[in-house]
Amino acid sequence: MFINKQKNNMSPPQLILIVFTILILIGTLLLALPQSSTSGTSVGLLNALFTATSAICVNGLVVVDTGSVYSTLGQVIIMILIQVGGLGFMTFGVMVAIVLGKRIGLKQRLLIQQTTHSTSAQGLVKLSLYMVLISFAFETLGTILLAIRWHELGWGQALYYGLFHSVSAFNNAGFALWSDSLSSFVGDPVVNITIVMLFVIGGLGYIVVVDLFRKRSWRKLSLHSKIVILGTGILFVFGFAAILILESWNPATFGNLNGGERVLAAFFQGMTPRSSGFNTIDISSMLAASQFIIIILMFIGAASGGTGGGIKINTLVVLILATIQTFRGGGQVHAFQRKIAIETVLRALAVVMSSLVAVLVVALLLTVSEGMLEEHFLEVLFEATSAFSTTGLSMGLTSELSPAGKFIVIITMFAGRLGPLTLAYALAQKKRSSKIGYAEDHVLIG
Repeated sequence: MFINKQKNNMSPPQLILIVFTILILIGTLLLALPQSSTSGTSVGLLNALFTATSAICVNGLVVVDTGSVYSTLGQVIIMILIQVGGLGFMTFGVMVAIVLGKRIGLKQRLLIQQTTHSTSAQGLVKLSLYMVLISFAFETLGTILLAIRWHELGWGQALYYGLFHSVSAFNNAGFALWSDSLSSFVGDPVVNITIVMLFVIGGLGYIVVVDLFRKRSWRKLSLHSKIVILGTGILFVFGFAAILILESWNPATFGNLNGGERVLAAFFQGMTPRSSGFNTIDISSMLAASQFIIIILMFIGAASGGTGGGIKINTLVVLILATIQTFRGGGQVHAFQRKIAIETVLRALAVVMSSLVAVLVVALLLTVSEGMLEEHFLEVLFEATSAFSTTGLSMGLTSELSPAGKFIVIITMFAGRLGPLTLAYALAQKKRSSKIGYAEDHVLIG
């Protein structure tokens, strides 16, 4: 796309949509090959399409077990799709263009701005380079730490497992090569801390990580970075405390764990709904209250510009600040002695409302397609939220989806990954001044 200099009328969201679709189709064809399966027979186009979409959209929901069904070739294809989906195809495009000595034009900079959620079109090439360096640096560190921990597998396999799970974690994908995700390591501090470190840093967003690296001072950080870091900390404390307290009464999850293991399990499950998709305890065995808390955390997700999904923590914080200011009688919405523009508040409201409608519609469709009864609605809502927020956690419904249900979840994962990007672009377009002025009137609220 950098080489072709012919003009086209496609907007950045249209081009992003087309390229992501092409990448998913290529991934589908590769994963459907007999060589991608351990049995030597194709997993089927629908299953391959589901897996490719989940990988490109860094979701993590799977209809077949990644470690036992897909061969090493299939797993490597999945890992590459995760990396491309997490970093963004435009970032790789920048790298190719630099290697080939091509100029990055305005059209390409707008695309990079869309895929990175940057507020400015300046310094985007340098940001893309930082993204690649940050990603590879932390994935390499994670690979080394996990390989040392899993050395009993043999160093070759340990390095491979370490690399796969590091790429999956940093990109908030949640794909694992064990059928129970990471449940076998519920009390392992090395695995827990390494995986959490990777998906938290990836979820914070490259803009925040670069800001931290450059300024190294809380006072000098941008408003966006402060909101993301503070919001992430508050949500972590909330999730950790809620799950630790609730699940301590649940013999099906914490019953066989000692005190230290319970803390690690609550620590991991309190962070993983932020879009990582890994789990160290069985989600389906958790209390309904804990599952509902996870649904809320999944819906919120990570931060804008990161590898996670959801409505984004910064979106939620902006709406909370606007709500608090309304209760105080109105006026400027502000944080850390900085004013937040009313346009930003309206965009945040639009993102939350459209995402909420999407999740409810998907839950309704899955209820119909899967013939779920009333007592299973929480399971359906969990699946819908996980798919749209690109989290990848499941209460067990994914593997039992009907063909219609698989298509619904595929579309949901795709929309959840690309929808916020397209919506943000549409809302950020240059405002057209209207020549008509309307008289102000009042609508009763509440």
